[in-house]
Amino acid sequence: MYAGFWSTELPYVIVIALVLSILLLRARPAERSTFLNTLWLFLLGILGQAGGLAAEALGFPGAANVLAVFFRIVWSIALIRIAGFALFRLVLPKLGRSLPQIIEDLAITVIYTIFGLTQLRLLGVDLTGIIATSAVITAVLAFAMQDTLGNVLAGLAIQLDNSVRVGDWIQVDNLGGRVTDIRWRSTTVETRSWETVVIPNSALMKAKFVILGRRGSAPLQWRRGLSFMVDPAVPPARVIHLVEEEMREIMIANVARVPAPSCVLAGFEGGNLAYQLRYFLTDLVEDDPTDSAVRVHLFASLQRAGIRIAEDQRTVHAIAKDEAHAERVRLRELARRLQMLNSIDLLSPLSEEERVLIAERLQYAPFARGDVITKQDSIAHWLYIIAFGEAEVRYEQPGRAARIIGEVRAGQFFGEMGLLAGEARNATVVARTDVECYRLDRASFQGLLLARPEIANEVSRVIASRKPGLETARAEAALEMANPQPPSQPALLERIRRFFGLQR
Repeated sequence: MYAGFWSTELPYVIVIALVLSILLLRARPAERSTFLNTLWLFLLGILGQAGGLAAEALGFPGAANVLAVFFRIVWSIALIRIAGFALFRLVLPKLGRSLPQIIEDLAITVIYTIFGLTQLRLLGVDLTGIIATSAVITAVLAFAMQDTLGNVLAGLAIQLDNSVRVGDWIQVDNLGGRVTDIRWRSTTVETRSWETVVIPNSALMKAKFVILGRRGSAPLQWRRGLSFMVDPAVPPARVIHLVEEEMREIMIANVARVPAPSCVLAGFEGGNLAYQLRYFLTDLVEDDPTDSAVRVHLFASLQRAGIRIAEDQRTVHAIAKDEAHAERVRLRELARRLQMLNSIDLLSPLSEEERVLIAERLQYAPFARGDVITKQDSIAHWLYIIAFGEAEVRYEQPGRAARIIGEVRAGQFFGEMGLLAGEARNATVVARTDVECYRLDRASFQGLLLARPEIANEVSRVIASRKPGLETARAEAALEMANPQPPSQPALLERIRRFFGLQR
């Protein structure tokens, strides 16, 4: 029987084991040592089987039987393990079904148990008493090893429901790190501080934990929030726009481009405005270095814009230092206003001194998105110059929805007809985004015209010649309603002179 088994069945078993091992080695070279060790165990069992043949040939039947049973169990266990590897690590992944490691271990253990009971039965052992005794022993062990069994079952549940996977970044209480292994009893987590933490599986099942950077099928990325404070003298819209524009243009390692970084006004602290810059981190290992790089770029961007990180407001101030800083802020703001005025064609005839005079008389007027800046048919008192943001011009008709007839962007102005000719607002202007405006009152501009009457000619020419522009859009909307004729430059000049009392 021994020789017959060797000559008929064992060669096929050897071929199957070798073929499966070669396929596994080619498909998963990273696990080479595991497969080779199992293959060596199988070959050891085969050599032991050959040793049994030699013992039988030398006339030692007892030793031959012992070797036959022992080494048949050895190579059978190795063959079961190789077959399990092939099923769980080769066949199922090819079919698109990758099961957790713990399921593979459980399945192979069950097959080991069935194989062992089968071998005992073949050897003539009565399994009834063993099973009855095993049931009692199992109950005693289950009671004595509640915690261990709880960890084992929790590990099995974690892998079955796929709530945590190897490679996930998790945070449990104040501990955060990457899952490197999920074993029967515990889960191993490597932290950013180069620590390996072993968490009992039952603790993961009982406690709340956070999986960082994972959201459905989206790529791995984790939102970070960096806080900073700015003096309330700087408008929030300006700070938010500046930070978002800078962060979208700068390429910083490990910062996701989509979703783009964003900046929000987070609150009011110590008399200052508290902001938060939010971005998505793509490599969770590099959290602190990336935060540092983002802060460096943020600080440089604010410095270039003349915005300093605010300090807590205190009751006691160093007066001389504050006055010097206030003067620097005033001069910087004046330079910003002059730069804006230089781009306004309406004011091109003015000298530098006259522009400085107007810049000093401008009044700052910020508007949030959706705010009404001017209302149609209201009395006009201001000329508005937009320094930042966009606004849309709406022509309102009774009983009809407002019609958008134009837009005003940074560097443009509106309200000149009301200021120069004394007309009521003939359209409503609404902030499309957060808007920073400067307003010039009629009395200030009237004083300038009285001192320089020739400016009125240039002003009327500029207004009449702007095409396409806001006034053209308004005139077209008015033509649709009442078919009025647009005012000519001479008539407009006459109305300006009459309103301001200028002599010919």
